[in-house]
Amino acid sequence: MMEFSDTSSVLILGAKGMLGRELVRVFSSGSYEVTAWDREELDLANEREVREKISELWPDIIINAAAYNAVDLCEQDDAEHEKARAINAIAPGILADAANDLRAVIVHFSTDYVFDGERPEYRGAGRAPGCCGSGCSGCSYRSPSGKFDGYREHDKPKPLSRYGKTKYEGELAVEKGTDQHCIIRLSRLFGAPAIADGAKKSFFDAMLERVKAGEEVKAVDDEVSCFTYAPDVAEKTRELVEMEEESPFGIYHITNAGEASWHEAAIELFRIAGISAEIAPVSGGVFARPAKRPAKSTLINTKTEPLRDWREALRAHMGDAGTRY
Repeated sequence: MMEFSDTSSVLILGAKGMLGRELVRVFSSGSYEVTAWDREELDLANEREVREKISELWPDIIINAAAYNAVDLCEQDDAEHEKARAINAIAPGILADAANDLRAVIVHFSTDYVFDGERPEYRGAGRAPGCCGSGCSGCSYRSPSGKFDGYREHDKPKPLSRYGKTKYEGELAVEKGTDQHCIIRLSRLFGAPAIADGAKKSFFDAMLERVKAGEEVKAVDDEVSCFTYAPDVAEKTRELVEMEEESPFGIYHITNAGEASWHEAAIELFRIAGISAEIAPVSGGVFARPAKRPAKSTLINTKTEPLRDWREALRAHMGDAGTRY
């Protein structure tokens, strides 16, 4: 990505989160000087504090894994929406601007929820890469029939929810703030639990807790996307930072290979865990969720080597978890 010395410094924000913890582990295992900050060390909603502390630290790389992700709370509560905008939309722009002043690289994480689940449109001018313009049945952009296979990095975002809009605004702010940026879109993140206060549990943790508590288990079967294993994406993030290409900056879709509904993922989880339990397939409309979700938000990676299949990653996760389950 750019030339770093053996003692290049990395600032990781959101260091106590599910992804942040893995990023700290991966970068600390190398020759980097790692500074790990969470909300106790830096209030991302305080612009003056952000600029002053980052300028004093002067990192070579800023990795922003901090985010507001209470999707439904953001949708129904104006005060929560403002919090989401401060963290997801405004802070990334401030960080990118600070990175630009320091000539640092910024890595920022976004989400599949920037898309609406409908057939994509090309974000740039002219035709999408690979499109001949004839509208053939295999064209993911122009075909009137058939289902599209997912979203590529160059597709135009159209978020459905307030949360999705704040994340897209954050992407735009990073792009505007500095050329030396890498925006990584993830979906359905899972891994070892975050240690930050109020952190959300992963889908798999929540499913296991419900079945162990003897509760009825239901899972949505009409929303399809990809799952992302935090340790895998942390390793890939380091690979991106260390790329030797001249122009590796831009947007990346990084998820584990394969797509699944929540229901399909729950079935695989219980199979791996050796749990015999009935999982009722239900529509997303069954649950009281104020925020709209895309029916299909599969992220297609066209730029890097794909990560291993999500089922393999889930097996590794369950093995690493040991007695936690």
